[in-house]
Amino acid sequence: MTRAKRKTEHIRHALKTGQSGLAGFEEIAFVHQSLPDCSVEQVELSTKIGELSLSSPIFINAMTGGGGEATYQINQKLAIVAKETEIPIAVGSQMSGIKNPSERNTYKIVRTENKHGMVWANLGSEATVEQAKIAVDMLEANALQIHLNTIQELTMPEGDRDFAGALSRIETMINNLDIPVIVKEVGFGMGMETVQKLESIGVKAVDVGGFGGTNFAKIENERRQRLLSFFDAWGIPTAISIIEAKEAAPHISIIGSGGIQSSLDIVKGLSLGASAAGMAGRFLKILVDQGIDSLIEEIEEMKNELRYLMTALGARKIADLQQVPLVISGQSHHWLTERGIDTKKYSRRKR
Repeated sequence: MTRAKRKTEHIRHALKTGQSGLAGFEEIAFVHQSLPDCSVEQVELSTKIGELSLSSPIFINAMTGGGGEATYQINQKLAIVAKETEIPIAVGSQMSGIKNPSERNTYKIVRTENKHGMVWANLGSEATVEQAKIAVDMLEANALQIHLNTIQELTMPEGDRDFAGALSRIETMINNLDIPVIVKEVGFGMGMETVQKLESIGVKAVDVGGFGGTNFAKIENERRQRLLSFFDAWGIPTAISIIEAKEAAPHISIIGSGGIQSSLDIVKGLSLGASAAGMAGRFLKILVDQGIDSLIEEIEEMKNELRYLMTALGARKIADLQQVPLVISGQSHHWLTERGIDTKKYSRRKR
């Protein structure tokens, strides 16, 4: 099967399988503040991911490209949305465009439509420095996402089976590119061990890409004759993964993604330690079902809701959210306790 056909199959199966809704945010509860001492006008949504400055914590995470006209149309529309809402956008893996130059326009359209916006390139950890430079040049990218997708590749019928040397290749890319490198998972989460290894080679930002959103194991199982169903429930829920990442590397910028469905999920992720929140599956569904204008409206409404939520918590800046008290319950509490993380420090925070 060609890469282009596989890309279009991924989109179709992603819309079909949807999201599990098991990202763990339902087990995070804020302690109500009756005297927040804050107004909506005082709330500032700007944030930073490493050295990148964002006007709000919301961005359009990697989805597609390299699948012919269908992915061209999706990326064109998403780029228009990103431009109108002034948020960053990441493209899907560009390996298809590197290996087949005729597919490059399906990625380049993002920069064409969003000339002055923040655009992130994307490649897997198998890529070389030369390939990374091609991907960055293709988009005049502001940053490069390196995705980790071992479980997806193992489940994919034609996927990779050799993951040796990935950490070394990522380090080489960091040392040879003049733009920030963000290392991201694709729906299986990052644990403390992974984040510590990435910090040790100089990674400044990670996207935990936790369990609870688009499930690429299920998507690839849709394409298999003999199912690897044991991978369908594999991974670390997003809320837990954000906490593990923050515990492992307090000075690394953390992006929360994976099953984020609402402004409340975003605020919870930020309060747990993230600096920004990426959304893909939910944005794609709104775009496909309702169109560009509806997605623009949704993102702008989410920004307003973030201000309301932050006002209710007395948080005038994103950094303030990481000082508000919250209670972690259920499976998340059990997991974190078993991993040696004291959840009481979250419930007893004071501003």
